[in-house]
Amino acid sequence: MSTTGATADPLAALGSLPGVAESVESVRKAVDRVYGHRIMRRRSNAITSEAALRGARGSAALSGADWALEEVRRRTDFSGDAEARVLGAALRLTAEAGQLLSIWRQSPLRVLARLHLVAAAGREDAAVGRPRQAGEPVDEPLVELAPPGADEVSGRLEGLSELIIAGSSAPALVTAAVVHGELLALRPFVSHNGLVARAAERIVLVGSGLDPKSICPAEVGHAELGRAAYVAALDGYVSGTPDGMAAWITHCAKAVELGARESTAVCEALQRGAA
Repeated sequence: MSTTGATADPLAALGSLPGVAESVESVRKAVDRVYGHRIMRRRSNAITSEAALRGARGSAALSGADWALEEVRRRTDFSGDAEARVLGAALRLTAEAGQLLSIWRQSPLRVLARLHLVAAAGREDAAVGRPRQAGEPVDEPLVELAPPGADEVSGRLEGLSELIIAGSSAPALVTAAVVHGELLALRPFVSHNGLVARAAERIVLVGSGLDPKSICPAEVGHAELGRAAYVAALDGYVSGTPDGMAAWITHCAKAVELGARESTAVCEALQRGAA
């Protein structure tokens, strides 16, 4: 992340970018609405489970495995073709993310390594579970930007880790967007970087307390907004300009809002069924 300047709290500085404060407030209202739904008092576990499934489906769709929700729900074996393996990786990451919340603030790099290990389960490769080294290729077809070299990846990962460990007064949405954008920009692993980046975004949103029950799946929103908009917003992040950074953060905000809307619809459906 090279756009924040030499401030004591560079993440917080992003909160003053044009449109970001409004996006943060809009997300808070959307999250509050779904948490305040009457069905949440009785069926919050069901909403969390459904959000996890839909979030995994959305993340996989962005990585090229765009399956119908009912097919994901029905399938039990994800070891077949390449798309099935992507879906399996997304489902495993969604389940694993909740187990890593307590570790994230103390050792984010350890969490990222674990996420890649989970995503790439079954892959016989010495590069699994560690940042890529010089000369190792990156398999991330969605992002066509040239990946940074291994030395730059190492330095920027350390910088990101230091920011997370130090803590920030920045809104959770801003921190989550930066973590997500930085991992997509760096593509630190040889594979599964998009899936890992979106899982890390989820960890920040949940662990920060913005979405403690994990019922507002940003992955759903990212998928709904579409791959073209996702890549265009990432270009803004990579540009490092204030407008580009603001565009990426507001894009992530819209994704969270759409995830909240999705779970609100699930709440409404459950309420109608109980009526």
